[in-house]
Amino acid sequence: MSLKPAALYASPNALAPSYRRFRVTERLLLTGHSHQAWPDVAFEAQQRAWLDAAERVDDKWDWAFRQAQRVRQGFARLLDDDSGEIALGVNTHELVVRWLSALPLRERPRLVTSDGEFHTIRRQLDRLGEERIDIVKVPALPAATLAERLCAAIDAHTAAVLVSAVLYENAHIVPDLGRVQAACTTLGVELLVDAYHALNVVPFSLQREQLERAFVIGGGYKYCQLGEGNCFLRFPKQCAMRPVITGWYSEFTTLAGPQTSGVSYGPGGQRFAGATYDPTSHYRAAAVFDFFEEQGLTPELLREVSQHQISLLAGEFDTLGADPSVITRDRSLRLDQVGGFLALQSPRAAELCARLKTHGVLADTRADTLRLGPAPYLSDEQLRLAMAALGRSLK
Repeated sequence: MSLKPAALYASPNALAPSYRRFRVTERLLLTGHSHQAWPDVAFEAQQRAWLDAAERVDDKWDWAFRQAQRVRQGFARLLDDDSGEIALGVNTHELVVRWLSALPLRERPRLVTSDGEFHTIRRQLDRLGEERIDIVKVPALPAATLAERLCAAIDAHTAAVLVSAVLYENAHIVPDLGRVQAACTTLGVELLVDAYHALNVVPFSLQREQLERAFVIGGGYKYCQLGEGNCFLRFPKQCAMRPVITGWYSEFTTLAGPQTSGVSYGPGGQRFAGATYDPTSHYRAAAVFDFFEEQGLTPELLREVSQHQISLLAGEFDTLGADPSVITRDRSLRLDQVGGFLALQSPRAAELCARLKTHGVLADTRADTLRLGPAPYLSDEQLRLAMAALGRSLK
């Protein structure tokens, strides 16, 4: 089955019946950039995880690891990647910490990043800065030239560059990351790309972007509809880094053999593995990945739908004629330069978000930015109703 975009714009939306438990036809969920609804198959998969545990007890792990492998394959497809390895984690923070612990920070105590990174990177690097690691933050905006500023900040003392593919606060796409990778390669610097706000809404091909040598983090809480507990670190196959922060799953496949004198790391994704986890999330994720494939919901189709929805929201917002001192949007960027949500700037963003909720519209804010995130299960009519509710909130 392959859905056509027009079927997702219509009312009722052709996908909506698959999301009954999230009641997507009864609520105006503009939370698509943060917490998308889960298809009903995710609920059935969670039940299957419980039943497998009840039936197989500790033998459940063979089945759980099969689900994990399907999740790795799902993320690899979204990255258009056949040259790397995937380590899974409950959240991106645990994966970033393990990766940071493998960097040669004694010899190269400098990390380069932007001032527009999500809190996972922002907070951890701020704390490392308090411990005399040299943290260099270049301005994230304008995003169109961020790669240039990152390249200029790299030197022989730099251990790594950490940057987003799409900025989490305003959805600006960061181009030319392949150029950053080239500069990193020249000086022996590692590159970590946060692809969370690109994955499954802005096609992100490691091959096309020339990022096969890069490390990439991301997860399924947002546009992938996988829910919590489904994050990943992609790394090159030739990676020989030895994380200091390392869990016993990193040697899971070698536990039965003779123990070596040093700390060893298993093959593939085990290098950055953690320890015992709740496999329920992987059952859910594997089922959702299957659902997306069955429905023909490719990143390219989802991008087309997202751009249509963002354009509709922007057009409806413009017709409101809102006082720009109260709320406005950045019209200097083309809509194809932004990711999966519409960012509206307002000094009263939090108040407007609360008012929208009283009208049945769920959105969120970041500082002075009201974020409106559509999703493929919403019809055009629902998006128009949501923007009309913003008009009433402004009045």
